[in-house]
Amino acid sequence: MLDIAEELNRWVGQGRDFAVATVVAVGGSAPRRPGAALAVDADGTAIGSVSGGCVEGAVYELCRQALEDGESVLERFGYSDDDAFAVGLTCGGVVDILVTPVRVGDRDRPVIAAGLEAAASGGATALARIVTGPADLVGRALLVRPHGSGDNGSYGSSSYDSGSYGGGSYDSGSYGGGFGAHPELDRTVAAEAGAFLDAGRTGTLEIGEQGSRCGAPLTVLVESSVPPPRMIVFGAIDFASALVRVGKFLNYRVTVCDARPVFATEARFPEADEIVVEWPHRYLERTQVDVRTVLCVLTHDAKFDVPLLRLALRLPVAYVGAMGSRRTHLDRNARLREVGVTELELARLRSPIGLDLGARTPEETALSIAAEIVADRRGGSGVSLTGAHTPIHHDATSVPTGRIGSVA
Repeated sequence: MLDIAEELNRWVGQGRDFAVATVVAVGGSAPRRPGAALAVDADGTAIGSVSGGCVEGAVYELCRQALEDGESVLERFGYSDDDAFAVGLTCGGVVDILVTPVRVGDRDRPVIAAGLEAAASGGATALARIVTGPADLVGRALLVRPHGSGDNGSYGSSSYDSGSYGGGSYDSGSYGGGFGAHPELDRTVAAEAGAFLDAGRTGTLEIGEQGSRCGAPLTVLVESSVPPPRMIVFGAIDFASALVRVGKFLNYRVTVCDARPVFATEARFPEADEIVVEWPHRYLERTQVDVRTVLCVLTHDAKFDVPLLRLALRLPVAYVGAMGSRRTHLDRNARLREVGVTELELARLRSPIGLDLGARTPEETALSIAAEIVADRRGGSGVSLTGAHTPIHHDATSVPTGRIGSVA
């Protein structure tokens, strides 16, 4: 749901009734990840997608039904061996979809509205909803946000102010009515959702109805919405200009840093979110990074590279890559060893940067770098899918246990 928060937030502001279908879990080659959503308002307007087209029509009708009866429902759509053209995923996948009505006056609308507003404004927030369990709990929502981002207890049935995004810790915070079940369930889910938010992750968790690991099981979907991850490009060269464009396409917040003011200009990098004129290692010392940050070192100049990489390889970031020929790479590694960089730290360095695409132009090179970043993030091999026996999607969340309706 939070992936279409901006438009849904407008719908809330306009007082519209709507229903949201959200991907809870996938198996096989399902095209969309957990958290992907399709919404339908009372006039029949639809936004978003849950399957790339395979089951949109059936899900649309489920949304219309939820608007009429006010009931949340969980449905499973999968491939039909008997009839590949039946309602299902002809790509061979399985997808579980939670359909939730969000109507004016519904008990969970204030909670969902608060989550949509936070996500639409670029804030960090996690929305937890019960997917399987007692009928009176399915669809109930709980909101988790970092400290200082909202008023505790101000969202009607459930609100939490829990920890700080970006490596902070989370507690259960204070809350209102929560899920309307055992109070320990609210506290436990708030803590678990805080951990999901800290990692910027969307997925499901299994928990007992009273908030413990035993008792009647519940499945809870936790959707996290966090600010875009950072890409910091060091070296204001032509290749950097192309990489900035690709980084923005991949939804990174892109910073360009170079010590030379004649090159680090807005005119040369109009699409960058930030341009910094400073020695690279000094900027990296003072700026905020996290486990999603990617660092691309394109300077290939030892006086910049060595102090920068010495620091970068010791930071808890997602990716560190450095441009240069293989000869430059060997020379740079020797210099890094001389200043105390260990072999374990050197093993983190992607150099020469990028995948082997035969790239020559700045745009092709930027594509090569971006492909390596994506492969590194998703656990891909980087090999051609043609003739390979590797999964197409490497990070699909497993289908939750419990009784789920089946279509096709």
